[in-house]
Formats: sequence, C-alpha cells, structure tokens
Amino acid sequence: MTLPRQTAPFSPTEFRAALGMFATGVTIITLRTAGGELMGLTANSFNSVSLDPPLVLWSLSTRSLSMPAFRAGTHYAINVLGAGQQELALRFAAPAGDRWDGVAWRPGVAGAPLIEGAVAHFECFNKSRYAEGDHVIFVGQVEHCDHQRGAAPLLFHGGRFYTEHEL
Repeated sequence: MTLPRQTAPFSPTEFRAALGMFATGVTIITLRTAGGELMGLTANSFNSVSLDPPLVLWSLSTRSLSMPAFRAGTHYAINVLGAGQQELALRFAAPAGDRWDGVAWRPGVAGAPLIEGAVAHFECFNKSRYAEGDHVIFVGQVEHCDHQRGAAPLLFHGGRFYTEHEL
C-alpha cells in the first residue's frame, strides 16, 4: 500500500532560510567560452559525488544568464575560496559589472580560469547535466585538482560569511 505524500505548508522564504542553516564552503565556478570570454559565478552548491571515478557536482539556476555558456562548455573549474576572498565571492555573485577586473588567475589544463589564492581547484570535464526543478545539476569529472594544505576556508551560513574555528 502506498501512503499519500504528506506535506506541511511552508513558504519559499522559509525553505531558503532553512537551507541557509546548512554551512557550506564557497566556490567560484569558471570557464572560458569557445570565443575566449571568461565566465564565472559564485556557488555554494558544490558537493563530492564519487572517488572512482572522481566526480563532483554543483547546480545553477535555469534563469542564470551564464546557463547557455555552462551548458555548451566542455570544461570548467571549481575554485574553492579561502577566508580572505569574501570580496571575490560577492563580486562573482553580483548580477552586473566586470567580475574579472583585477582578478589574478591562470589557465588550467583545459583552459578554465583558476583563481589565484583559492584553497583548492577542481578542473572538470562537463560530464553530465540534469534538469531538476528550477536548477540544472552539473556533474563534472575531475581531470586535475590541487589544494593549499592548511589554508583556512571561506564558509557561508545563515546568509553570512565565516571562517573556521577548531572545536
């Protein structure tokens, strides 16, 4: 016997606030388009999927102006931000402006921009995409990664930025 699905009413604002109670790291997802344009956006929807093969995921709103570039791109990089990179997180989350002005970066193995000072980089092949609700889930096969041992991460919780404090 299948029981009917039980749901209690809640608003989108309540849902977003509840999601904000899950502390996350902060990333900037970057790519270089076929025409050479640099693209990047702040995301905290990053997660590991598999060690073998090495897979990670992140999600992007279907309304994002960057969606066509990320759907078409073959490679992107996930730049995990450090404690001193809050300004970059805010800049790449803003809807307008030159996000790349003055940002130090280098090209990754497949050309995706790697932001200098990030505590980790994951260079990914755009393996698969899944449309779910108002977002697309991107699964990337990691082709190269690096990290700064002992570096303090930038964290996001309850709509505010933090860094780590050992318990």
